[in-house]
Amino acid sequence: MLPRSKTTLLSLSLGLTLLVAACATAPYTGRRQLLFSSEGSETRMGYQAFDQIKRQYKISRDPEANALVAKVGRRIADAAQRPDYHWEFLVFEGKEANAFCLPGGKVGIFTGILKYTRDEPGMATVISHEVAHALARHAGERLSQSMLAQAGGLGLGMALGGMGSAAGTAIMQGYSLGTQLGILLPYSRTQESEADHVGLILMAKAGYDPAQALEFWKRMMTKDKKGAKMPEFMSTHPNDATRLKELAEFLPEARKYYVPTHAAPSPPPPGPPSATQPSAPPAAAAAPVAGRWIPVPR
Repeated sequence: MLPRSKTTLLSLSLGLTLLVAACATAPYTGRRQLLFSSEGSETRMGYQAFDQIKRQYKISRDPEANALVAKVGRRIADAAQRPDYHWEFLVFEGKEANAFCLPGGKVGIFTGILKYTRDEPGMATVISHEVAHALARHAGERLSQSMLAQAGGLGLGMALGGMGSAAGTAIMQGYSLGTQLGILLPYSRTQESEADHVGLILMAKAGYDPAQALEFWKRMMTKDKKGAKMPEFMSTHPNDATRLKELAEFLPEARKYYVPTHAAPSPPPPGPPSATQPSAPPAAAAAPVAGRWIPVPR
C-alpha cells in the first residue's frame, strides 16, 4: 500500500493543480473550465493536425461548394472576433457527414454533409457550431481531462500496489469504465451543448437567422433513424429530443445578436429641377487617378 504521507502529498498536489487550472471560463456561457494546456500549444497542435488531414484526405475541387464554404466561413470568422487565428476553410472529399474546426481556426467540411446543409443557413449552422468548439477551447479541455484521468489512474495503481493482481485488475477496470461514463463522456455532451449554444450566437452575429439551425439539425437527425440508438448516458452527443429542446431554449438569447444582412437601400429618385437653381450636370465617367480607379458617386 502507498504510505499515508505519500497519499496525502499526492492529493494535495492534485488539488493545488486543479485550483490553479480551473480558473478559465468559456466565452458567452461563463462555464468554469479545467485547462492545463496553454492556448498557444493547442493552436500549434491544431496546425499540425490540419497539415496531416490535408495529406490524408483529398481536397475537393467543387467550385460551388468551395465558394459557399469560403463565403460563410469569412462571415463566421468575422463574428468570432479572433484576428489572431489563421483562418482556413477547406472542403474535403468524403462520404461521412462530418466537419471540424481545429484550434487556431482551421476548418474542414466533408462533402458528405452537403446533402444535409443544402443552403447557406445550413452551412452557417455547421461552421458556427464547429468554430464554437474552437473558441471555447474544447480540444484543450478534453486534453486536460485526459491528463487528469491518467494521473488519477496512476495514483490508484500506486495505491493498489499491495493488493493481489486479480483484485487490483478488477478495480482498475472498474475505474476505467467509471471514468469514461462518469467524467469524460458527460463533459463531451456538455461541450456539444455549449457548441450549439455559442454556435447560434455566432450565426446570429454573422447575420444568419439562428432559427434556421433547427431545420439543419432535423435533417441531420433523419440519417440515424434506421439504426438502433445508443442510450444517451453512453453517447458523446445529446439525443435528438434533448438537442432540439436545448436549441429552442438558446434561441431567445441568440436573437439578441441577430441583425439581418440586407443590401444597402437605394437612394430616393431625384426630384424635378428647382425653378431657381439649374439641375446639376451629369457626372463624368470614372477616371484613373494615381494608378487606381475612382468610382462615380451614385
